[in-house]
Amino acid sequence: MPVSFRRTLPALVSIILCIAIAIPTVRPGIGEAEKRDMSRSFSFSPVTVNSAPEGARSERAVAPGLEHIRSWISAVGAATALADLRGTGRSGDICLVDPRDDSVTIRPAPRSGGTQYAAFELRPEGLPYDRTMAPMGCVPMDADEDGDQDMLVYYWGRSPVLFLNEGTMRPAGFRAVDLVEPMETWNSTALNVGDVDGDGHLDIMVGNYFPDDARVLDPDATSDSRMAMQDSMGKGRNAGTNRLLLTRPTGEPDTKPELRDVSDSLPAESADAWTLSFGLQNLGRSGIPDVYVANDFGPDQLLVNRSAPGNVRFESVRGDRDLTTPRSEVLGHDSFKGMGVAFSYETDGRLPRILVSNITSPYALHESNLAFVPTGDADRLRRGEVPFDERSEELGISRSGWAWDIKAGDFDNSGGDEIIQATGFVKGEHKRWAELQELAMANDELLRYPEVWPEFTKGTELSGHEHNPFWVRSADGTYHDLAGTLGIAQPEVTRGFSLGDVNGDELLDVVVANQWEDSRLLVNTARNAPPAAVVRLVRPGAAGGDRPAIGAEMTVRLPAGAERDQLYPANGHAGVSDSILHFGLPGEESVTAEVTWRDESGVHSDLVRLTAGQQTFRLTEKGSVDRL
Repeated sequence: MPVSFRRTLPALVSIILCIAIAIPTVRPGIGEAEKRDMSRSFSFSPVTVNSAPEGARSERAVAPGLEHIRSWISAVGAATALADLRGTGRSGDICLVDPRDDSVTIRPAPRSGGTQYAAFELRPEGLPYDRTMAPMGCVPMDADEDGDQDMLVYYWGRSPVLFLNEGTMRPAGFRAVDLVEPMETWNSTALNVGDVDGDGHLDIMVGNYFPDDARVLDPDATSDSRMAMQDSMGKGRNAGTNRLLLTRPTGEPDTKPELRDVSDSLPAESADAWTLSFGLQNLGRSGIPDVYVANDFGPDQLLVNRSAPGNVRFESVRGDRDLTTPRSEVLGHDSFKGMGVAFSYETDGRLPRILVSNITSPYALHESNLAFVPTGDADRLRRGEVPFDERSEELGISRSGWAWDIKAGDFDNSGGDEIIQATGFVKGEHKRWAELQELAMANDELLRYPEVWPEFTKGTELSGHEHNPFWVRSADGTYHDLAGTLGIAQPEVTRGFSLGDVNGDELLDVVVANQWEDSRLLVNTARNAPPAAVVRLVRPGAAGGDRPAIGAEMTVRLPAGAERDQLYPANGHAGVSDSILHFGLPGEESVTAEVTWRDESGVHSDLVRLTAGQQTFRLTEKGSVDRL
């Protein structure tokens, strides 16, 4: 054997072994012809929602110690919500947060019809507010229970502001009051609402990111000792404190409800995590929501809700690891970065799949999206067990990009969900992945100090040219991204989605909130789609009128099996859907559905008859359901 060959043989063997090992890790794909065939039932028409404001910027002013990583600090803030503020019965009104001028605007959705009005800003008039504060998201909530939707806006640099809807679609029609008095300095990146303690009133969960009182956006904060980055890439627990506020309406319209801070009921591992999303869902069949806490820089938590009215108690549960499962795929032990969470029910499923977005950019911090698939029932969960296994790779959705919001919905009215994800981080020309990889491998003891971070300034490129996947399930049960085939694979940097039926045609449309660029509405133009029921569930409010029945569940009985969903529109990250339930009715004109809900007197259920189109049902205090 020639000497030269003997010298190269080990290298050749190594290459062959690497290829042999890598082949099984390559995700199977499908051809373009099959993609075109799968895409025939989907179609979208993009419409621009906003345009660059005067003086639009592409980065934020930050504290001096963060100046060299201002692109990183500036990477969040775009957000959206859909609601029916005008009473048209459609998802016709958009709340949009645009970081280019830090505005929060209410505007009519394109093609929504109804009486039009000029877009206007929600400004915290009369409250402490300055250049060191910036909005991060808005959540519709009938906080006073008077029958119209108020708006909760959360910020970096201050605690949230409640804008009480006083009945007119103009700036003066939404009166700003501090949610917490006196105002505190929070840096919030998540807010969700649900009846956590089962007393019949909505409660507020706030996820805080940077430490409380840290002056992240203050250019004059030259010596802010409270400002710190995460103290670990996989076990970070030095963030701002998450809050849980119980509400009790006064009974008077346009009045802030009474609040009680029960944040100490959150387990310590959740309270100080770098939280990016709360997912609320009644998994334990108790009528109150359990909580999935999606955290950056450390394990997520599943909190089983064992509360009673006025007495909040959570139990954090963790999955078991076997010999073939990496720790990073075990619920409660994962080291991946939980960016957003959604729930999706399969036909006849009693428990949903829990879908979690992560960073999955090729040749980068290549982790995995998570799909926790139910393997048991709610009884196991009530016993403190975890009846879920991680199956994202088998489903085909493990890899997508640097992903944030995630939503599931039936976009072709076929009776099954598709999945969409918001992707992208910082768009620029100069790739900085090598520096970020080096930082990620550094000693955890150094991470918290901003001064040791590499430079991430204007022009930095970190997963800035990815597209938002549109996952469609094939006949074999695996998902495939059809965004390119459908012509919606734009290289956007997206943070949030809002789902709703904007134009009243029984098809789900999508508002896309983009960071540092125009946001869009994807009008669903699917052809030959079956009919669908677009359902609003409401309950009598403490101050009169009807309010969305957040937390209610509906099970629709179709010939192919039961379809199920729960009304928690603020699940995800930076995107709040309209307060509707949407069920495709393939081949059916009328079906029976069961509605289940909980109020202060307990859990109730009743049967209703669904037909195609828009419809509203009132869940009465007597435990029955009335069609309106």
